[in-house]
Amino acid sequence: MNINMEWYRVFYWTARLGSLSKAAEHLHITQPAVSHTIKHLEESLGGALFFRTTKGAKLTSEGEVLFRYIEQAFSFIDIGEKAIEDMHNLNRGEISIGASDTLCKYYLLPHLEFFHAAYPDIRIRITNRTTPETLSLLKEGKLDFGIVHLPAADKQVDVRRSSPIHDCVVVDKGFAERSSIPSPLPLQDIHNYPLLMLEAGGSTRQYVDQYAKQQGVTLKPDFELGSLELLVQFAKSGFGLAFVIRDYASGELQRGELMELPLEPPIPERSIGIATLRGVPLSAAAKSFLAILP
Repeated sequence: MNINMEWYRVFYWTARLGSLSKAAEHLHITQPAVSHTIKHLEESLGGALFFRTTKGAKLTSEGEVLFRYIEQAFSFIDIGEKAIEDMHNLNRGEISIGASDTLCKYYLLPHLEFFHAAYPDIRIRITNRTTPETLSLLKEGKLDFGIVHLPAADKQVDVRRSSPIHDCVVVDKGFAERSSIPSPLPLQDIHNYPLLMLEAGGSTRQYVDQYAKQQGVTLKPDFELGSLELLVQFAKSGFGLAFVIRDYASGELQRGELMELPLEPPIPERSIGIATLRGVPLSAAAKSFLAILP
């Protein structure tokens, strides 16, 4: 049935106000336009919806049945519009973020705490994955945005640089003294000592391997661990030299539980990146959260 939805709006307000003239005034159209619209609707539905009285327009039995459904429909429309308004005002909504455990702890958490305090009704869902996995989930439409370690490139993804990060090697001071490790340590000599590295597959491991490869060195770790926190703990226990991100081991370095071992040449600085799917608009909540990230 080819019925213009505007006809139902005219029917709704005529039934609700009980008057063609009042409906016309509310809708900012003429009374003949209201009468004409009601006539078209009645012809399309095959029966009268109103009858005239001295007090205005009254619904027929068929009109009362239709009004019950149309009233519900307009109620749902109002609810939907209110929901959109609430989302724009950040009174409701959801953000889906992808990031590794380490990025969640050291980068996201302070911003999450601030945002949650300001907008407690926004639901935040975190999916912990490596940078390659985060980018895959983003392209599948399962995330609003991802926090990733750079470099990370994908033609479907836009990446904005955020905070800088510095990869380095840390070691237990006693281990360094016992092993007579020179400072700085030439990268070519690093194979003389046990190495602790992240498991293969993540962007941080790929970056360090690529750095070494450019210097003609292949890194062969004695221990491959699943998190930077474990690398730090194993290094503190004297298992060897650990490749970590300096910012994420700052507490241990400041307390003297670990010492940084300069490499020659040093590992180049890189950055944290904020990845969004190219050409896909973000929700008001996601935009607001991204606005507070550096």
